[in-house]
Amino acid sequence: MDYCNSRNITPLKFLEDTASGKTPWRERIIGSIFEKSVQGDNLIVSEVPRLGRSTLQVLEILETAAQKGISVHIAKDGMIMDGSMQATITATILGLAAQIEREFISIRTKEALCKCKNDGIKLGRPKGQSELLKLDAFRDDIAEYLKKGINKRAIAKLIECSPSTLYQWLKRRSIKNGMSK
Repeated sequence: MDYCNSRNITPLKFLEDTASGKTPWRERIIGSIFEKSVQGDNLIVSEVPRLGRSTLQVLEILETAAQKGISVHIAKDGMIMDGSMQATITATILGLAAQIEREFISIRTKEALCKCKNDGIKLGRPKGQSELLKLDAFRDDIAEYLKKGINKRAIAKLIECSPSTLYQWLKRRSIKNGMSK
């Protein structure tokens, strides 16, 4: 936002892409942005790796942007990718560095998980049900609300949880109308 304000880029439309990085970029939100965009539009991203998972994807996106006359702004680095040779070289280097970093993280994570497994440490969530539940801290409040006749949906709002979480907690703790069975 500060980046756009300092450069008088308006109006703004924020989009969040939560698709997997393995999904081809044309099938993600960024693909639909390019379909709808016209020459002179600006695409602002926080950093180069947010464009794509690989250097090849980043370069393909930047090439598409250049062909359509769209400026791609990299806010973190204060760069504008405008299709020039210098911008392409910079993007290639940053994209490659990000790709290498992702690979190293993946390798280190796999090695750490393998070491834990070899050391006999069980991975993942323990089987069975947890003894301590999130809503246990609100037990007295929930019981009071139930005694006062407040409906369960309203109680869920009061303690800031989803109704289904409250229903499951009541069932597991065998609580009905504020009293344990």
